[in-house]
Amino acid sequence: MRSFREQDAEWFFGREQLVAELAERLERQRFVVLIGASGSGKSSLLRAGLVPRLQSAMTTVVVTPGPKPLEECAVRLAALAGVTPGGLYKELKDDPGNLGRVARQITARPHADDGDMLLVVDQFEETFTLCRDMVEQDRFVEALVAAASAEGSRCRVALGVHADFYAHCTHHPLLVEAMRDAQVPVGPMNLDELRRVVVKPAQQAGLTVESALLATLMAQAHRQVGVLPLLSHALLQTWRRRRGSLLTLDALDAAGGIEGALAKSAEEFYEDLDADQRTTARHLFMRLTAPAAGTEDTKRRVTRGELDEDHITTSVVEQAAAARLVSLDRDRIEIAHEALIGSWPRLRDWLAADRDRRRVHHQLTEAAETWVSLGEDPGALYRGTRLEAARQLTESDDIGLSTREHAFLLGSLAAAAAESRLAVRGSRRLRVLITTLGVLALLTTATTVLAVRANRAMTVQRNDAIALNVAAEATRMYPAAPALATQLALVSYRLKPDRNTLNALLSTLMTTWTAHRSEAYALDVSHDSTLLATGGRDRTVRLWDIRDPRQPVRVGTVEGSQGAVYAVAMHPGKRILATGGVDEVVRLWDVTRPDRPRSVSLLPHHGDTVRAMAFSPDGRTLADAGQSGRAHVWDITDPRRPKLRAVLPGHTDTVRSVAFSADGRLLATGGQDASVRLWDLGAPGRPTLRAAWHAQELGVFWVEFSPRAGLLATAGGGVEAVRLWDTTEPGRPRLVAGICGHDDVVGGVDFSRDGRTLVSSSDDRSVRIWDVSTPTAPRNRALLTAYDTAVMGVRFSPDGRTLVSGVFDGTVRLLTTDFDQAVSRACDAPRRPISRDSWQRYFAGVPYRPPCA
Repeated sequence: MRSFREQDAEWFFGREQLVAELAERLERQRFVVLIGASGSGKSSLLRAGLVPRLQSAMTTVVVTPGPKPLEECAVRLAALAGVTPGGLYKELKDDPGNLGRVARQITARPHADDGDMLLVVDQFEETFTLCRDMVEQDRFVEALVAAASAEGSRCRVALGVHADFYAHCTHHPLLVEAMRDAQVPVGPMNLDELRRVVVKPAQQAGLTVESALLATLMAQAHRQVGVLPLLSHALLQTWRRRRGSLLTLDALDAAGGIEGALAKSAEEFYEDLDADQRTTARHLFMRLTAPAAGTEDTKRRVTRGELDEDHITTSVVEQAAAARLVSLDRDRIEIAHEALIGSWPRLRDWLAADRDRRRVHHQLTEAAETWVSLGEDPGALYRGTRLEAARQLTESDDIGLSTREHAFLLGSLAAAAAESRLAVRGSRRLRVLITTLGVLALLTTATTVLAVRANRAMTVQRNDAIALNVAAEATRMYPAAPALATQLALVSYRLKPDRNTLNALLSTLMTTWTAHRSEAYALDVSHDSTLLATGGRDRTVRLWDIRDPRQPVRVGTVEGSQGAVYAVAMHPGKRILATGGVDEVVRLWDVTRPDRPRSVSLLPHHGDTVRAMAFSPDGRTLADAGQSGRAHVWDITDPRRPKLRAVLPGHTDTVRSVAFSADGRLLATGGQDASVRLWDLGAPGRPTLRAAWHAQELGVFWVEFSPRAGLLATAGGGVEAVRLWDTTEPGRPRLVAGICGHDDVVGGVDFSRDGRTLVSSSDDRSVRIWDVSTPTAPRNRALLTAYDTAVMGVRFSPDGRTLVSGVFDGTVRLLTTDFDQAVSRACDAPRRPISRDSWQRYFAGVPYRPPCA
């Protein structure tokens, strides 16, 4: 899981071309910025690729910023320059230009290598995520730019930057100017590079890679951004299960595949711990993760001094390191790679539980370190609102404060109490005298009234607090105990009928069942709203009768695909089903009788994995697209004899979605290159490109036209994960509104049949429903949670009565769109009423009234 380092250069393959390009750029210019997503291999490329290539020609120094980037820089350079780290740190803070001067001093020393000094700043984003001192941030940036640009400079600078933090770099004018012509993007590896990554180290170690394993790894990793640490971990687990010297596909499957191996290893590590160790493990991994605002959480390095030295903590750290989940470097500990944060569901649950409390905890950690470094100076203790926020961390054991943090917090509380007593003592006598006279005059007439009012107010406040807490707990427990969760959410809604408790109740009222035993990728609903089709990794499409949304029935299975099914589409007027996926063909099926689906025709896809498809509203045209970046338009007036009308090029990465406008004249395609292309299909055989534009910050994963003319929704990554566009003038699309709210990428959107409601599904394991009757001012109508994994797709049934959502773990959920009806029928399903013991546990003090008695 950890990145390749300088000593691992002999095992580093696949990035030879990019290393050569980076080295050539550094020969021509003094400042280069390597930009890529988490898991794209930036750190490995810099440390195991660039540094070994250039260290014979120049002095190389690698720095990781951490909480104090200037101090870290001083520590790394001081020994080479023959000075003390403390003195150099002060010089860099006083004048950032001293970084360039110390570089000249280093290259001028007698035993220095010929040539310049190369300063590599790996994980440059830590300057923004871990460094809280804005002055030190600015000084560090100024020092780097000055060192590379000063006249007579002997320093060259290479930065490795997480793509999510590119916007942070643009906040510094000097950095913006330096980056203008210095950016080198790191994208996914091509097939040849992936082949070298898998085969070359194996050959060097005397191993053989089974051809089926190689083909599977390349198919799953090709064009996937951020897949390299998952691939590395999957290969490690495959090697552990090897057959002699042969690495096999069976071993990969046993490990859980690329996507599941890391989560499986993490779960095995966790399951091997006892109860106390599991609590410590939770505290450890939360401490090793820095909560981010508007971006993904990032890993955080800690020193051993920040952790307690008891035997439980030591044992958990050692076991986590043995499982390759954390890496140890002298006295520092960090998560092996940020891929673990997104791939381990249990860790994501921990991190999502209370982000505000985690931020308060990290601030407390830094304050405690400062207090210790100042000799436990009382002036460094917390006071006021910061103390109150930190005190709340002691109300539960979810956070896990260290001994140092406990001591700091107790010292702050004691100091605050002493100051309070001192202030009270001076005015107590006068205040007591005045207060006593006033109270005696009023008590006889006001006591009864105030007591009644206070009791009522306290009851309302207590019930409100209980309702909100239990509603949140209900959504968390729903997958494991749906009957109890529904009753808890219903009681919470009756205690406090507001949006938060209604969202929780609706989340527990969805009909849920397992559609596939492996990952599910696609779904669609027939034109008469009675048949649901779902496609998944198990190479099948399953057909479900959903006429009664509370009791879906499996009525058929479509088989014949040679790989995972990534896309399905139902004909708007006939029982015709289109399927496509890894086997690079589109199949049309007659599902008039779902129990006996018949193959109608095959549409060759010319060596391209199918990722998206859609029928035109009149059903005469089918559009599909895939990893080549091209879309195909087919005439299927006669489904048995489809004719290729046109091939639509232009995207530079996988096309993830296609959609027709309500009149069928326009076709929108959205791709992972973050662009949307709008085609006019009015002239038969001659589609016209009307517009192409950058629609989302991080990829376009879905496009959908509204039934209301001219409105197009796009979904992807970024702060505004969903955007609405006016395409009334197709040649000049105009942004109408950006919709915020999801914490991760949005992979699916759909409009209701009247176009007034939009639903979105996200990797943050939620579905949000938006009122877009006024497109310029979308309003959040409902939030559905209680999902275990990412929600991969969402659809309104054509009659508008049912909302269908598919989850990556293979489950499907149905919810009536009439929320009042859903709430009124919450107790229709047979359930055992909540017991008195459970009631007392969750609703202590509230009279026992089971909702479904």
